[in-house]
Amino acid sequence: MFNSVIFYTNKLKQLKGFYGNVLGLSILEASSEHFTASIGKSTLTFRASEKPASYHFAINIPGNQFTLAKHWALERVTLNREDAVDEIYYSRFEADAFYFEDPVGNVIEFIARRNVDKWSDFSVDSLLNLSEVSFTTPFVEEVGEQLQNIGIPISGHADIEPNELNFLGSKDTYILLVPPQRRWYFSKRMSETSPLEIELTGGKRIIVSDEGKAEII
Repeated sequence: MFNSVIFYTNKLKQLKGFYGNVLGLSILEASSEHFTASIGKSTLTFRASEKPASYHFAINIPGNQFTLAKHWALERVTLNREDAVDEIYYSRFEADAFYFEDPVGNVIEFIARRNVDKWSDFSVDSLLNLSEVSFTTPFVEEVGEQLQNIGIPISGHADIEPNELNFLGSKDTYILLVPPQRRWYFSKRMSETSPLEIELTGGKRIIVSDEGKAEII
């Protein structure tokens, strides 16, 4: 579903160093105003902003590489913990996951789908694509209707829940539609309304304003 995603940050240089040097992602483009990293079939761009911004996103990895991925991550970052554990199995998605944060507090999740295998050592080449992208807005129901109108279905329940975390998408890619001030799993961070842009694989673009309004073009 995600061809490219654009986030914003007031710590561009710091994040470029983290994603390029610590995680070792391939930096496709870089300037004083932005950088773009390759994540499998997706790209992630950070653009310079005067204001701080906060996001959660997930990256799909092969299910059989989950343990290898944890060892790889532990050499580079500190994993987040919840109830004294640093991983979780989501039976709904048949996937295992672990979490960590970048230097500005964006919550990153590696989610290993048990129906996907790759027979190799774990490396950045094992990152398959962006799996989940958070969309925090006080207009949850309105935005949920907009997304459904372009063919992105609700997953897990019948209607948009304005005070809960809503998954919109299918298979292994989802937009996480969430109200502000909801705690992210495996983090003390709270969801915050921040601007972003999403280009879907079908060509449509979702542009989110500072206030959490969505324009779809």
